[in-house]
Amino acid sequence: MDIEAISGAATVALGSTILFLLVAKFWYVLSRTVSSAPNFADSIMHEAAQRFRDELDRLSTSQSIYLGGALVFAMLFTAAYVLQARELFVGYPDWQLYLQLGFLLLAVVFALYQMARTILARRQMKFLRDANIAIGHQLQHISSGMARVFHDVETSAGVVDHVVVGQAGLYAVNVVAKRSRRGNSVRLDGNTLQFSTSKTEHPIVDIIARVKRLEKEFHKLLGHSVRVRSVIAVPGWEVVEQAHELHLLVNERNIAMLMGWRDNTDNLMNEDVDALKNTLTSRCLLSAAAVAS
Repeated sequence: MDIEAISGAATVALGSTILFLLVAKFWYVLSRTVSSAPNFADSIMHEAAQRFRDELDRLSTSQSIYLGGALVFAMLFTAAYVLQARELFVGYPDWQLYLQLGFLLLAVVFALYQMARTILARRQMKFLRDANIAIGHQLQHISSGMARVFHDVETSAGVVDHVVVGQAGLYAVNVVAKRSRRGNSVRLDGNTLQFSTSKTEHPIVDIIARVKRLEKEFHKLLGHSVRVRSVIAVPGWEVVEQAHELHLLVNERNIAMLMGWRDNTDNLMNEDVDALKNTLTSRCLLSAAAVAS
C-alpha cells in the first residue's frame, strides 16, 4: 500500500471538504438571517405541521450539504491521488503517516455518522410532517363553515398541533405519529396508548398537560371556565377501543367523529368565539413565530 500517496490525497481532500462544509454552512446561516422575515408575515397563518415543515427544510439543507461534501471529498481524493499528492509527505516516518491516516479515517467516520443521522432524522421528520398535514387537512374539510382551525398553537406547556374553535365547542387535536402497516391497531387505556405492534405503552401525560394549559389560558382570556375537549389522532392506525371519557381517539379517516362529541355545556357565546379566534390568530401568525424564535 502506498501510504504516502493515500495520506497526501486524503489530507488534500479532507482539508478542502472541511472548507467546503464551513462555507456552505456559513452561507446557509447567512441566507436564513438575511431573509428570515417572510413576506406579508402579518397576514400569513401557520399551516398544518408548520414546525415540522420548517424543521424538514433545515434537515433537507443539512443533508444536501453533507451529500455534497461527500461528493467533493471523493472527487478531490481521486484527483489528488492521480496527481501524485504523495509529495506532501515524502520523508516522513511511516508511524506519522499511519497516525495521520488514522486521524483522517476518524474524521471521515464522524462525517459519515453525522450524515447518516441527518438522513434518518429527515426521514422521520417527513413522516411527522405528513401525518400532521393529513390530520390538518381533514379538520379543514369537516369544519368548513362551522368552525375555524388553527395549527401549531403555542402554549407554555408545549405546542398543540391543531385547535378547533366554534360555537359548538373547543377541541385540542394532538397527533401521535407512529409507522404502521395495514391491520395494525391502537387503543386508549387510561392515560396511555397501546399499540398492537409494541408491548411498550405510549403515555399521553404531555398531551394532557398541553390541553390543561390551553384551558387555563382561555379561562384567563375570557374570565370564565371553558372546556377544551382532547382529541388524539393516530394516522394510519385502526382504533379498536375508546376507554377514556376525557379523550377521543381517532385516525385520519374517522376524525369527523369529533364534531358529534359534545354536549350543551360546550356551547360558546359569539363574543367568546370572536375573542378566542382573534387571540389565536395573533398567536399563529408567522410574524409572531419570528419574534418568539
